[in-house]
Amino acid sequence: MNTIAVVCGGYSKEEIISLKSAEQIVQSIDASLFKIYTILINNNNWVAKLESGNEPIDKNDFSFSENGIKISFDAVFMAIHGTPGEDGKLQSYFEMLNIPFTTCNTFVSALTSNKFACKLHLKEFGFLTAKSIVLRIGVKINQEEIIKSLGFPMFVKPNNGGSSFGVTKVKTNGELLPAIDKAFAEDSEIIIEEFIEGREFTCGVFKSTNEAIILPVTEIISKTEFFDFEAKYEGFADEITPAEISNKETEECQKLTSSIYDILACNGVVRIDFLQRNNEFYFMEVNTVPGMSAESIIPQQVKAHGFTITEFYSKLIHDAINRSNI
Repeated sequence: MNTIAVVCGGYSKEEIISLKSAEQIVQSIDASLFKIYTILINNNNWVAKLESGNEPIDKNDFSFSENGIKISFDAVFMAIHGTPGEDGKLQSYFEMLNIPFTTCNTFVSALTSNKFACKLHLKEFGFLTAKSIVLRIGVKINQEEIIKSLGFPMFVKPNNGGSSFGVTKVKTNGELLPAIDKAFAEDSEIIIEEFIEGREFTCGVFKSTNEAIILPVTEIISKTEFFDFEAKYEGFADEITPAEISNKETEECQKLTSSIYDILACNGVVRIDFLQRNNEFYFMEVNTVPGMSAESIIPQQVKAHGFTITEFYSKLIHDAINRSNI
């Protein structure tokens, strides 16, 4: 029986979502196949959460002691959204320790967590993307140039991380600088994007050495002005799976999702977001550690595809372990 660490928490505001994901993952992993421990990593400490209390993690080899017995891990199921679980930091640590994990490798995680860099990379392969500008803290802001280039409305958001913290839809000159300040409060680098008016879709994909699973497409219909934190996690959005679009549109979205996964050399389950304008899909971003809470989209897509979430998680874990043996 393999021993699995479900790693949750993180160093960002996304910690609260990570804890929800981890709870669902632990409940859903097949306990007859895997011995499961929840490992909390945050700014305060690294601990194994046991019924008897918390035990500190030895960072030298990512182990801990339970009743005097050293516990090490055969694989890590990553459930940290944002830093350090989605941007390559923990991936680098586990790669150095030769511990398999369920996400993309260090480089791919770092690339995809940087929205601007990822868009530039995929644009070279012909994918449509929204026009965008990147700003770094301390650099002089040319407000007129931004407005001339992107027009209103526009989105201002942190460049790194996958949540909706610090995101603003800007409609007027007076809203731009406050939105920039809000985004800089979350990240030292921000991205400003043109507004693409259209429908929002997202599609999950998982490929192992012996199978490729392109999940059904989900349409996101936000009840707020855009798919913000409330819409994502507090029920202010309708998520329709499978999306009510034509077979041709479904196939196109799934094909784009599959191609992006391959071009980026992703691992594990990844969710890719698109906006559709004039019947064309515009790439928005890659989620390499998608949410797995009760409200999350990937569990919906897995169910619609015909798998149980328990079966799906077993595939992810076995894939991580098998990849490490190649």
